[in-house]
Amino acid sequence: MDLLTLFAVIAAAGAVAGLISGLLGVGGGIILVPAFYYVFSGLGYQPEQLMQICVATSTGTIIVTSLRSVTSHHKRGAVSMELIRGWGPFIAIGSVLGVLAAASLRSQELQLVFGCIGVSLGLYMLLGKRSWRISDTLPGRALSALYGGIIGFFSALMGIGGGSFTVPLLTAYNVPPHRAVGTSPGFGLLISIPGFIAFLLTGWGIAGKPPGTVGYVNLPAVALIMVTSLLMVPVGVKLAHSLSPARLRLVFALTVLLLAGNMLRKALMG
Repeated sequence: MDLLTLFAVIAAAGAVAGLISGLLGVGGGIILVPAFYYVFSGLGYQPEQLMQICVATSTGTIIVTSLRSVTSHHKRGAVSMELIRGWGPFIAIGSVLGVLAAASLRSQELQLVFGCIGVSLGLYMLLGKRSWRISDTLPGRALSALYGGIIGFFSALMGIGGGSFTVPLLTAYNVPPHRAVGTSPGFGLLISIPGFIAFLLTGWGIAGKPPGTVGYVNLPAVALIMVTSLLMVPVGVKLAHSLSPARLRLVFALTVLLLAGNMLRKALMG
């Protein structure tokens, strides 16, 4: 029954993550990390770095959701390859540094980081306006490198695809919303692939990990999420191009605030 519960909850989380990835251009990790944490801890798996396992496993799932999402958006002409080439190397470097930072923290400390940033992102989604602008033109190379490094670092640290950062940032630089949403999964690939490899190579020798965990990555959960989320990404993409996502954005923001807020509460009380 424990394994059935594990698979059912993770499969449901994967479906939601896939829908969100296609709809909003985010990897779904902001939903998956808390889901993994509650399922693994609820079933009695309490290694010293449980939060790192959740973040690493989420990072592995983002590879497939981001690939499917960017491919679907590219067919609709909504992906900026110029942005991906310009920001990509700095995002990848930031991602590896984020993994190293995550591995050096205690689980409670990583919970605190996830909770604080997650609540901030949820509030932005709830209260932010797409009309907000930093500039009408994209930043120069130096500032782009800084943005890329920061996005890669904090995304890997949280196990997310970076869309929660990149979509509002790109729209603030006057990139059309559909193009920002379509390009964001490309950044997610550059975050998740090096991050996934780095997480596989770290986290050895930790006792009490869930079955099938290699390094920090729980491979059965990654495989299950791949199947369920892939089915839902095209649905999210279709919604993104045919409907105003305002109401779903509101629901997503409230969900993020609930999950990240509870994570923050646990970290502060733990």
